[in-house]
Amino acid sequence: MNKAVVNIDDFDYILPDERIARFPLEKRDSSKLLVYEKGRIHETIFRNIVDYLSKDDLLVFNNTRVIQSRFLFRKHTGAPIEIFCLEPADPPDYQQSFRNKRQVIWQCLIGNAKRWKSGPLEKTFTYQGRKITISAEKLERQDTAWLIRFSWEPDDLTFTSILEMAGLIPIPPYLKREPVPKDKETYQTVYSSVDGSVAAPTAGFHFTREILDIMKKNGVWVSELTLHVGAGTFRPLMVTDIRSHIMHSEHIYFNRSNISELLEHNKKITSVGTTSARSLETIYWVGCKIMQDKRIDPEHLALRQWEDQEIHPLSKEASLEALLDYSERNAIIDFHVNTRLMIVPGYRYHLADRIITNFHQPKSTLLLMVSALIGDNWKKIYDYALNNDFRFLSYGDSSLLIP
Repeated sequence: MNKAVVNIDDFDYILPDERIARFPLEKRDSSKLLVYEKGRIHETIFRNIVDYLSKDDLLVFNNTRVIQSRFLFRKHTGAPIEIFCLEPADPPDYQQSFRNKRQVIWQCLIGNAKRWKSGPLEKTFTYQGRKITISAEKLERQDTAWLIRFSWEPDDLTFTSILEMAGLIPIPPYLKREPVPKDKETYQTVYSSVDGSVAAPTAGFHFTREILDIMKKNGVWVSELTLHVGAGTFRPLMVTDIRSHIMHSEHIYFNRSNISELLEHNKKITSVGTTSARSLETIYWVGCKIMQDKRIDPEHLALRQWEDQEIHPLSKEASLEALLDYSERNAIIDFHVNTRLMIVPGYRYHLADRIITNFHQPKSTLLLMVSALIGDNWKKIYDYALNNDFRFLSYGDSSLLIP
């Protein structure tokens, strides 16, 4: 892949405001599905996705669950301050942070930050008859974010409880509305199970329990891994030259069973969403990285931005077998890898053969991922969607992309 030839202006298109889906449809699987297969386009209803899946196909889902990561505070002057939790800093492990009592430190974005010059913020409310007080204290700046110490009383409560009591679901800013109670249900996939995301893996919104049951009866296999989606997924590409963009980092969790499933079903792997695709491609490069240094420490498996261009590529079988062997030799069942992998046009997918995905914002890293899979035909697909009443972005319709 030659980074130098990628100009972000080539990935712009006009998205009318009225085409952005502000709310989801009442029935998840009644959304429209655009099917792109080897240059041809047709449309159907999402519940018919089962017609495009065959026995022994493998679908890879991201089972992350969105946390209620937005806190609204007010200064004594009445000025509103919004704190948007991004990821844990102390303790750095998600699950440990969620279990912590008394206090945690998170990396956060601050809305109306200029009005919060110093001193802690406090928020007091009553929940099920108990008086709850939450305090937020700015510690230090980290690029565009801040380290914030949250503490609370009563201190027998976990941070999970505090998020559930006082946090708001972080619907995307482009929806241009405040969250409603229904978003707590609709801004989650039906199979979400691992807390940690501050944005949803939206391609999964269209799946229902009924569709999953039909797939199982038809012999379609499912593999679940976890990528905690960060706020960086909303960050627009502000540079023309893609080489200047700093790709956001995300945490991926997968296990030995995932590797075995990918090895067993490596002929047709369908990624449910760009987050699953990014996870799969990271797994591939981690396997290649291990092959170059079989004694590499597990803590050094993180993938840096553009590092894929420095690693010798292998067949997907060789990569997965290297990873499986590494897992067994080092008695590692569960992997935790940090990734900055950036997939842009010119990249060749290694594990994700097909992708189910929604329609993304202009000049976004997600649109670049789509183009990497199907080339310039993304323009043909998006023109079709715009001309045929498809709904765009998180709560919008979806596509099945088969290169």
